[in-house]
Amino acid sequence: MIAMTLGEIATIVEGRLHDADPGTLVTGSVEFDSRKVAAGGLFLAFPGEHVDGHDYVGAAIEQGAVAALVTRPVDGPRIEVADGFAALAGLAGAVARRLTDTTVVAVTGSSGKTSTKDVLAHLLRRLGPTVAPPGSFNNELGHPYTVLLADAETRFLVLETSARGLGHIAFLAAIAPPRIGVVLNVGTAHLGEFGSREAIAAAKGELVEALPAAQAGGVAVLNADDPLVLAMAARTAARVVAVGTGAGADVRADNVTLDDLGRPGFVLHAGGRSAPVRLQLVGAHHVGNALAAAAVALECGMALADVAAALDEVVPASRWRMELVERADGVLVINDAYNANPESMRAALAALASIAGPRAAHGGRSFAVLGPMAELGSDGPGAHEELGRLAVRTGLSRVVAVGEQARPIQHGAALEGFGDGSASWVPDAEGAIAVLRNELRPGDVVLVKASRSASLERVALAIADDSSAPSEPNADNDRTGGTAA
Repeated sequence: MIAMTLGEIATIVEGRLHDADPGTLVTGSVEFDSRKVAAGGLFLAFPGEHVDGHDYVGAAIEQGAVAALVTRPVDGPRIEVADGFAALAGLAGAVARRLTDTTVVAVTGSSGKTSTKDVLAHLLRRLGPTVAPPGSFNNELGHPYTVLLADAETRFLVLETSARGLGHIAFLAAIAPPRIGVVLNVGTAHLGEFGSREAIAAAKGELVEALPAAQAGGVAVLNADDPLVLAMAARTAARVVAVGTGAGADVRADNVTLDDLGRPGFVLHAGGRSAPVRLQLVGAHHVGNALAAAAVALECGMALADVAAALDEVVPASRWRMELVERADGVLVINDAYNANPESMRAALAALASIAGPRAAHGGRSFAVLGPMAELGSDGPGAHEELGRLAVRTGLSRVVAVGEQARPIQHGAALEGFGDGSASWVPDAEGAIAVLRNELRPGDVVLVKASRSASLERVALAIADDSSAPSEPNADNDRTGGTAA
């Protein structure tokens, strides 16, 4: 963060400073996890679902924090505020206004935000110091937290923006107004909260509405392959750059191929030039993500050949997103358990099928271990049943549905023809692990995917390690940036 005194911060957040010198300088980072606090930092004592940050103020001060931002009295140097989230947004906004030499880029979409953010950050780091969210920090906590990671040396600030309702993206965009906005797609994630894809499009379009006019350098990067996204061109005064696989896209891909691990290659076209790209990311859906990132990098001054070379180097940066682990016996595990919605499920099943194809010639089978897709509302049962049907139509060998909400997956697979035991239901991760340990054999490939709340990464980690019990990830506490649509 840009260095500020406690007195300055207290004024910005409209708080009251207690037991501290107003002239004390905050020179370290702002953290909501007390374990990450360093000397000169500021600790955000936010209440979480399972723990309350106020209980860790003492530990944070011992680790070097000069003060804590709190919403109730505690012992130690502190700034007391009425609303912690409003204070955080205000502080991040003040920092953003001081980033006069920083290009702010914001990314939204129903799926692919985190992967695209990771690709984009990789490209922009070739041009200068770049700050991007760790993981899926895209909500009212994670978004301003990411802004506070930037300082006067930051040339590019990449932000991931999400919404659980109308007005959310507009609120986030006001904290750190972007010059470049990227809209990837409009899907059905969080359909239960929005009610329709059109309502989701209305929310996503708030990003392009927040961009400056073309004359002021505003650029909207829109997915031309998604009609609801391309229609957002009418909602912005920024210059529109269309990306996609169609001939009319400004930045486009053609000649898309997949290798034996489902990694796409394509020819990148922009500005009358072209260059071959071979991604190290799994799934054809990453072509669109790469195009969006490429368009931003080109707008920021990177040459097309350099963009293509940088895309060749991209490797997965965030955990549990199409991670490949091949065991010594040849079983290949695809851990995509971080999040799920109907669109990302379809993409993952397609990737599984492309990887399983070459292995089938040698007897390898394809397993899809699928958990629930959260926040689909009344459309949930039907969407899960259709997912089971799709898994069968995709040509997979075995479907294992995990958890009560996922029962319709097994039902859909059975209706589509998997009535011979090729589709089954288990109540939890332990049940899925037992099935896989009993049935997997060398050469098989297994995909594990579900919404984050299902914690199915335990299945992937246990099977990849071939251990006798699930491996628990070393996760942070619940005071996280979170993820949303």
